[in-house]
Amino acid sequence: ATKPELAQMMIERALDAGVPFGWFTGDEAYGQVGKLRLWLESRGVAHVLAVPKSQMVISMELRQRRAHAVIADLPATAWQRINCGDGAHGPRLYDWAVVDIRPLRERGSGHWLLARRSITDPDEIAYYICYGPADTEPAELVRVAGSRWAIEECFQTTKNETGLDHYQVRGYPAWYRHITLSMAAAAFLTILRRGAQKGDLKPVPEI
Repeated sequence: ATKPELAQMMIERALDAGVPFGWFTGDEAYGQVGKLRLWLESRGVAHVLAVPKSQMVISMELRQRRAHAVIADLPATAWQRINCGDGAHGPRLYDWAVVDIRPLRERGSGHWLLARRSITDPDEIAYYICYGPADTEPAELVRVAGSRWAIEECFQTTKNETGLDHYQVRGYPAWYRHITLSMAAAAFLTILRRGAQKGDLKPVPEI
């Protein structure tokens, strides 16, 4: 199975189990798969998915256009400088623009094309296809798009500290056990660190 297919199966299991979550986000490997995006819509899963600049979208004029062409037509006033989350070196500031797409939609839902432009290199633009409640604010789309950095940093930390990717297994049950133990250990260490930062840790009594 491909990564998007695996993602769909995992999300479906979570939905069927009643696991609460607000948004789904992912990189171009997931965003450029139209079948996955349509399935997410059918299950009512709000999402912000990165897509390549050549991604075809349906404009509000019911024309098929490439993502970069739609964004290129926007006036300078359409861009807003927004912090999409704090990183190791401070706020992650980018210029963002959002435009409505796909006018034929279900009542109460919205479809948008979101663009993120580098401040230092205006030619560096990332694109996202978004779906969610019609009253979703642009700042919320930016927040979800920016959350990927925190997730990736979490994965990197877990790889370094609890060996998330240090396995040599062939079967799914063995892989699942390793990943579960690694993530549980990471959660435990996170709680210890937060407690140490707040000064809430109590000495372990001697036995």
